[in-house]
Amino acid sequence: MPDRTYPPGPGGWTSDAMDSLPPDAPRHVELIDGDLVFEMTPRRSFHSRVRGRLWRALDEHAPPGVTVEAGMSVKLGPRDRPEPDIVAAGTAFDADRTYHLAADVLLAVEIVSEESEERDRETKPLKYAKAGIPHFRRIEEENGMPVVHVFELEPTTGTYVATGVERVRLESLVPFAIDIELASLVR
Repeated sequence: MPDRTYPPGPGGWTSDAMDSLPPDAPRHVELIDGDLVFEMTPRRSFHSRVRGRLWRALDEHAPPGVTVEAGMSVKLGPRDRPEPDIVAAGTAFDADRTYHLAADVLLAVEIVSEESEERDRETKPLKYAKAGIPHFRRIEEENGMPVVHVFELEPTTGTYVATGVERVRLESLVPFAIDIELASLVR
């Protein structure tokens, strides 16, 4: 095993230690339950295109004071620092930022890939909800088109509830007003 996979100390990997990964580590590394998860498979064109175009659309809709970023990790706790495909946070832009705190995140978006199905559908949504992230979107591919599963945090249970499945248009007032034709994400 490469040296980069060994924990930096006796307590194992922590959220804070993620910033000390060596420069030759894979570009996309997440910390889930104290374990490093490396994205080793190449991204498909669908994933890349939807991520880039959705990031741009959300960034254009975001009000002042909301930062929208792609591939920025979120520190959920000492042993969890996942990397949503897109994150919107109520923080000002900071060129040196390497992660967002869960308390600042308004929206986390995951685009499901074959290698990440279980994490994107089960593990991450549970962790995002437990950390108090109020809005979650999961994007699946259906016949080459994006389908957006919309979730909102139910405050009394601390779990996500489904509020819609969008196949044509993503219109919402929360966490900020958006109106996106879904076909535009793949054209």
